[in-house]
Amino acid sequence: MKDGKPWVGDQVYDHGAGKGAIVTDVRDGTYLLRPLCGGGQAWTVPSDENLSVSVPRPECPE
Repeated sequence: MKDGKPWVGDQVYDHGAGKGAIVTDVRDGTYLLRPLCGGGQAWTVPSDENLSVSVPRPECPE
């Protein structure tokens, strides 16, 4: 998470799509998501409004 919002590497639940995903990119507030497993088509969501973080990406040690 970054500033309390989903970020790249976080596992999220997309309430609009009704499925879990991994955040792979964030550009201008649009989130690019990929399925948790099995490959498949990536999708975008226009904001984090319908996303909830299931498992945050571990912080990297400094």
